[in-house]
Amino acid sequence: MSQGAGLRFPSIEGLRAFEAAARLGTFERAAEELCITASAVGKRVGTLEELLGGALFVRSGKALGLTAAGRDYLQQVGPALALLAAMPQHRRTAQRRERLRISTPPTFARQVLVPALESFTAAHPQIELEIVLSIPFLDLDAGDADVTIRFGEAAAGERPLMRDRVVPMAAPALLARLPPLREPADLARATLLRTPLEPWAPWLRAAGLDWPEPDGGPKFVDLGLTLEAAVAGQGVVLGRPTLARHWLAAGSLRTLFDLQVEPARQYRLVSGTAALDETAPPRRFADWLLALCADVEAKASAVSAANAAAGADPAANLPSGRS
Repeated sequence: MSQGAGLRFPSIEGLRAFEAAARLGTFERAAEELCITASAVGKRVGTLEELLGGALFVRSGKALGLTAAGRDYLQQVGPALALLAAMPQHRRTAQRRERLRISTPPTFARQVLVPALESFTAAHPQIELEIVLSIPFLDLDAGDADVTIRFGEAAAGERPLMRDRVVPMAAPALLARLPPLREPADLARATLLRTPLEPWAPWLRAAGLDWPEPDGGPKFVDLGLTLEAAVAGQGVVLGRPTLARHWLAAGSLRTLFDLQVEPARQYRLVSGTAALDETAPPRRFADWLLALCADVEAKASAVSAANAAAGADPAANLPSGRS
């Protein structure tokens, strides 16, 4: 019989996760040291416990305590890992990679985050980003993440990323087919694109129109799809200049009136990064993201103003003071 017959070796990743969690007392602190997520630490420890056939930790909330078996195993695992770490072949000469998992709604990812990611990775080449998508319509997040961007109404401990406003927009091709839209009431002649994420009612009320929420025409459950339908000339969209700024700058969309209304739902940075050390990857990403969003908001405001000034009939628009 060979020497290895019947042996079941754990993975090095599982041993490192166990040792770090035992030494630091929580999966979260172990995750920071190993540059993975707390969920990944928990899964690796769970796999190790399954292999050994017993619990290594006594779990009480986020705090961890070692079982008797866990204490015995740690005494054996610690020296073994120390021997492996001391081998020069295992020491990297390159800078250690740090993984960062970002959860974000899809339209924010496409229109704001992803186009600018190169500037972050160039400044922080040691941080490896993983972008995962949440689904605002279903109120589903992407699970465990280091930084979470949420689309919704105000909640405690969250910081708005941008002070977004909404304004009706349409493609020039659609405007050419419609009677002139000189005032908000003229929208009765147009198809209004609908999404439950951006209801028309608040803007209509601000414009002095006591209309019900539109109940006809295409309906989408994604802000980006609604904007793309408008670019294709399928109807008028209630859009955000921050998300539509590239189409506005290219002339693919035009704002129809000066009246811009602040919606209840905003993109928000979920708490958890502000208290971190400023050198921690989540904190560095959060600081970069806030600066990016401030720049996006300023550029969107400028392109929106230029677009309104060059509109088809700006003299008939509402005065900007009604915002």
